[in-house]
Amino acid sequence: MNKLFLQAGALLGAIGVMIGAFGAHALKPMLLASGRFETFETGVRYQFYHAIALILVGILSKNIQNKTISYSGYCLLSGVLIFSGALYTICFTGLNVFGAVAPIGGTLMVIGWLLLFWSVSKK
Repeated sequence: MNKLFLQAGALLGAIGVMIGAFGAHALKPMLLASGRFETFETGVRYQFYHAIALILVGILSKNIQNKTISYSGYCLLSGVLIFSGALYTICFTGLNVFGAVAPIGGTLMVIGWLLLFWSVSKK
């Protein structure tokens, strides 16, 4: 098992619960007023999806011992940090320029999923 991906997935999941609850309660008026509530929810949702994916990659890496599974995990981790991080930054700062950064994270997440597919197919 890959401990890094298991820990990252667990941590992203815990942070997702905390930031999601904070956004749904304490930040909701501000996010609604700025028109960013849906953007915030998208960041949290993708963070959760990829937390679970990282845990899956961490578990699968025990049986699929090749570099491709590791690259998958690194792409998923980097992608969610960049994608969700960019969306959170837009929500909290109003700097829409970070909208140009989000697709980089999204692309990394897609690559991570495709690498996961490739690793499982090679096994």
